[in-house]
Amino acid sequence: MGIGPSTKETTRHHFKDPLLELLGDDNDCRPVGVIVVGIAADYESKKYIIDRLGTWVGALKPDGAIVSMDSWGNSHIDFNLLLEKLSNMKITAVGLCFQGKQAEPVTPNSSHAVVVDTSKSPGGRETEILGENNINRQDARKALAMLKLLSN
Repeated sequence: MGIGPSTKETTRHHFKDPLLELLGDDNDCRPVGVIVVGIAADYESKKYIIDRLGTWVGALKPDGAIVSMDSWGNSHIDFNLLLEKLSNMKITAVGLCFQGKQAEPVTPNSSHAVVVDTSKSPGGRETEILGENNINRQDARKALAMLKLLSN
């Protein structure tokens, strides 16, 4: 498992990210930052990076966070560790990533955070079509709506 063609975000996607465009247009939100983090190879590094990232997010004192991931498979370890860290810090968070229906995530979501699945294929499987299963405007709307509901 790992990142495949359908979950691969293109440069065009990064320049016209639907989540950032939606947050920028929403009068109820005041985004305080975007943090881009790579995926560590070993578990100890994953825990260290997530601990530092959680501290950084905590210092920003956000009312909530949307954790978005451009990958799947072992990357769910990092994703779920961050959702758990934010939950432990009492920061409302919504996840946004490809979950699919082909297998259980590598690690369970122990924080019970809400996660929007970006899978678009009928069977919930990773496909060979570039960008088919990355975040679109509808996914971004769902994540923002869920964050607003959970924050109230």
